[in-house]
Amino acid sequence: MSAISLTWVAISHELPKGAPLAPGQAKDRNLIDERANRRPRAFGPLSAALAAMLLLGGCGSSGDSAGGRGKGGPAQVGYVAVQQGSAPIEQQLPGRVAAYQVSDVRPQVSGVIQKRLFQEGSTVRQGQTLYQIDPSVYNAQAAQASANLQSARASAEAARTRASRYKPLAQMEAISKQDYTDALAQARQADASVAQNSAALRSAQINQRFTRVPAPISGRIGVSNFTEGALVTANQADALTTITRLDPIFVDIQESAADLLALRQALSQGGAVPASAQVRLKLPDGTYYAFSGTVEFSQVLVDQTTGSVTLRARFANPQSILLPGMFVTAEFAQAVDTSAILVPQQAVTRDPKGNATVFVVGPGNRAVQRAIVADRTQGSYWVVTQGLAPGEKVITQGNGNLKDGAPIKPVPASAPQRAPASAAQEKRGR
Repeated sequence: MSAISLTWVAISHELPKGAPLAPGQAKDRNLIDERANRRPRAFGPLSAALAAMLLLGGCGSSGDSAGGRGKGGPAQVGYVAVQQGSAPIEQQLPGRVAAYQVSDVRPQVSGVIQKRLFQEGSTVRQGQTLYQIDPSVYNAQAAQASANLQSARASAEAARTRASRYKPLAQMEAISKQDYTDALAQARQADASVAQNSAALRSAQINQRFTRVPAPISGRIGVSNFTEGALVTANQADALTTITRLDPIFVDIQESAADLLALRQALSQGGAVPASAQVRLKLPDGTYYAFSGTVEFSQVLVDQTTGSVTLRARFANPQSILLPGMFVTAEFAQAVDTSAILVPQQAVTRDPKGNATVFVVGPGNRAVQRAIVADRTQGSYWVVTQGLAPGEKVITQGNGNLKDGAPIKPVPASAPQRAPASAAQEKRGR
C-alpha cells in the first residue's frame, strides 16, 4: 500500500461523513469523498493500525539496509611479507658498432693492374686473389736471380776444389802456406756469394708472388678504388679496397666516469657483487637484437672531451644486421645488489611528482602509507632500495581506496579475497 493510500485511510477515519468542515477543508473533503467512491470502505480502526505498522516497518527496513552498509567492518586486504634479495644493477648506455677487423688492401709492388678478381660488396676469404698486377718485370728479375745463383754456386765449387788440392801440398811444403790460405779464403767467399744470390732469388720470387694481391682477412669487401689498367705503386697512400669483418662484431659502450666510480665504491663497500656482464642491444628502430653479447674489456683512460670510459662488448652477427657506425642502446648489469627488496608493481603508487609510496600493515591492523625509493624494475617487481625493512607486510590487494590509518583486515595475498557485498545482495541475504 502506498503512502498516499495510507494517508487517505487515516484522514477518512478522522473526519466522519457529514461533519461540518472549515472553509479550508472543503477541497480536501471533496478529494476524500471522490477516493472513497472508488475504493472499498472496509477500513476500520484495526486497518488503520495495521497500515501505520506497515508504514513504520517499511521505514525501519530502509534504515536497517543503510546501517548494514555502514557497519561492514574493516576492509580485507592481501599482503606479502617482503625479504631482501639479489637484483642486478642494470644500466642503459649509448653505444656504437665497430668492426671486428678492418683491413685496407694496398699493393706491395709497382705495376699495372691486369685483372680484378672479385665482385664489389661480396664476401671474400683470407688468401683469395683480389687483383693481378702485370708480373713480366718480376718474372725476369726472378730468372736473373736464379742465373746469378747458379753462377755463384759454380764458382764456389771451383774454389772449394782448389782449396782442397792445396791442402796436402801445403803440408808437404810444395807450395807456400799463404797460397793455401788464399785458396781457402776464396772458397769461403764463393760460398758467401752463393748465399747472397740465393737471398736475391728469394726476394725476386717474393715480388713475383706479390703481383697477385690476396685478401689479408676474411670479410665483406668494399668498393674498388682502382680499375684494370691502372698503375699502382708499392706502399701508396690510397688503398685498392677495404675489407671489413662483421662476424663477430664489437659495440663500444660509453659510460660516465662518475657512474663507474659509484659502481666501484658499491663493490668495495660490499653492497654489490660483480656480475657477468651480459649485454642486450636495442636497435635504432626500438627492437631488441636477437643475440646477447659479453663485455670484453674496459678502457683504462677517460676521454677528456666527454668524461666517459669506453667498454667494448662482443656480439655474434651472422646475418650482418649490425653495421659499423650504427648507434645502439646497450642494456646490461655490471653488478648485483644483494640488499635490494623486490615489491610487486601493483603495490606501488606514485604521486604527481613521481614519488613512490606503498601501504604496509601497521600496528593494530591499520594501513600505514610509506614513502619508498624505487628507481628501476625487475620483471614484475619494483626494486626498492630505501623505505622498507625485511619482513614488513606490504599490501598488494585491496589497496585501491585505502587511506593512511584506516582499519584493515590483512590476509596473505595468496588467500581468496572477499569482495564487498552490494546493498541488493545484503537485502536478498536477509
